[in-house]
Amino acid sequence: MKANKTHSNKKQSIKNAVSSVEWQDLRQLTRGQIAYNLILPYPFLLLSWWFASQSWYVMACVASYLFFAAAFRQAHDGYHHSLGTGKRTTTAILLLLSVLLMTSLHSIRATHMAHHRDPLGDSDIEGSLAKVSWWQAMLGGITYRLNIYRQGLRLSSRRNQNLAWLEFGLIALAVLVALVLTALTIPTLAMLAQVLMYHLLTMMLANASVGIIAVWGVHHDCDETIARTERNPLVNILTFNLLYHVEHHLFPAVPSNHLPELAKRLDAVAPHLTKQHVLPNISAVMNFINNRWNKLKDNYHHSNDKNGCPIRKRFA
Repeated sequence: MKANKTHSNKKQSIKNAVSSVEWQDLRQLTRGQIAYNLILPYPFLLLSWWFASQSWYVMACVASYLFFAAAFRQAHDGYHHSLGTGKRTTTAILLLLSVLLMTSLHSIRATHMAHHRDPLGDSDIEGSLAKVSWWQAMLGGITYRLNIYRQGLRLSSRRNQNLAWLEFGLIALAVLVALVLTALTIPTLAMLAQVLMYHLLTMMLANASVGIIAVWGVHHDCDETIARTERNPLVNILTFNLLYHVEHHLFPAVPSNHLPELAKRLDAVAPHLTKQHVLPNISAVMNFINNRWNKLKDNYHHSNDKNGCPIRKRFA
């Protein structure tokens, strides 16, 4: 009861703090920005496939990461209808990305909307991973994804359920094709089988890591707000603005294109809501290392005192 009251008070405090932020103008997208949103992931996908076909797997993994991050952003904006496209086009994009990412985006969409209705609350299935330790979030990646699928189907409308089951069927078909091509060992199809198996494995690994990065990383230990953010320009470029997460939660209708500008406005009006960053600064890292080192030294000295020579202890 007390936790619910604290959660409610925090939500009201956040609402009061951001009420003066101008943001409606940031909902608009130019044709160039819409085209960018639609094209963004696919050059990286083609590049990863080409690298994999040449067996340059380090470069392929870099390109696959960029594809996954860009596709994740495209899907995320699609959930909130902020790609600049119509509903039918957005649905088609989510279906295509579901097969390419090897995950059912329409089932995830249902839990993501519930996450926005009650962020980090008792009914928030998606945000539940932020309440555990980092190693639990890392180890629970696969089971967490399966729970999201189950809850997403339960929360979905009939239409969304049908789309999710269609995605599961298409994913199963893609896996079957990859396995058949690999088993046939036909020389002319060997390269295609190699690329498909590489893509399936990297996407499965990426999906298993989403919980620790996209949930725990942006939501853990948020005292005054509901999410973290990031101000390192290079990190934000490499994550396609996905780490402007508190900005997204406070103004989910704003497209990812305009989150950097929204961040500047929020910093000016309510800086206490943007002070918790996703990546720690150097001083925080050094403090953590020093604390760990001092604890190890204390444990070592305590162990020596406990197990040392009794005669030496007597004279000491």
